Amino acid sequence: MQEANRERASWGQTLAIASAYAACYELTLYVSFPQWLLTSGLRLACLLLLPMRYWPAVVLGESVPLLENAILCAPKFGIPWAAAQAVPMSVLWMILLKPMRQRWSSHDTNGRIRMNVILWATLGTSLITAFSTTVRLVLALQHTPGKWPEIVPADYFFAYFLGAYLGALTLSPMIVALRERLRTVKDSTPLFPIFWKSQLLRDTLWWVVPALAGLVSLALITDHDNVRWVARIALLWPVMGLTLRHGWHGTALGGMAASIALAVTAKGLLDPETIQVEVLLALTLSVSLWLGARVSRDSKALTTPAVQER
Repeated sequence: MQEANRERASWGQTLAIASAYAACYELTLYVSFPQWLLTSGLRLACLLLLPMRYWPAVVLGESVPLLENAILCAPKFGIPWAAAQAVPMSVLWMILLKPMRQRWSSHDTNGRIRMNVILWATLGTSLITAFSTTVRLVLALQHTPGKWPEIVPADYFFAYFLGAYLGALTLSPMIVALRERLRTVKDSTPLFPIFWKSQLLRDTLWWVVPALAGLVSLALITDHDNVRWVARIALLWPVMGLTLRHGWHGTALGGMAASIALAVTAKGLLDPETIQVEVLLALTLSVSLWLGARVSRDSKALTTPAVQER
């Protein structure tokens, strides 16, 4: 009887996680485009943070919208494309992430983040995404040869890779940082006062958001390419400022805000100017996350002996 109850509870948890993931997946998919795939950030955070026994729930939650899309678009893009499209990207990612998680944890024994593990996972899964998505594009093009002569799959490969990488860095560090902060809060403590008193949140609301809003407005209304370029490059400065003040948590929040701001200014799927700035933003986020986590780890290591001596 107890085993039956535990099994029902396990299935209930799986279905609940699958439903929540499916809803979040649909939301991130709706606002994503090839060079900014927020679905990658959601998927990576779930596969890194959830126990592996819940991975089937992620696959189930991702399968439903993909299968629906594959069935509806099969007449337009062909059966081979539909078969490839129906395979959840999370299944392909697990081939890489399972051995990584079995060998390295995202946190060390002291609970400190291993940012290099997250960055390597981001790089590897982005390559898988780019390759898989490009294969699906080729299958769709082969179904109707010559219908889209302007589409060159090789050009889209880099866009898919960059989109998956930047999309992962937009969401997954923020989710990991939020989880770290929530773990330090007692169950009975109200969350809103804690977050409202957070200096990181206040810095973001008081000067990061207004600065990004002004730069986005300038990039959208100007007719001068050089001014637009400078406005987009300036989106990187709030990321650096929050990193200096708040470590990698600041990078996570500032990077998400800057990435959203840059996506708002994008013009077209393969806008060369946007791609150039996205490359710089991706590099800035990667270095800032690694350095911020390294500084946080070293500072904790330096303060620990002093606490023990007391």
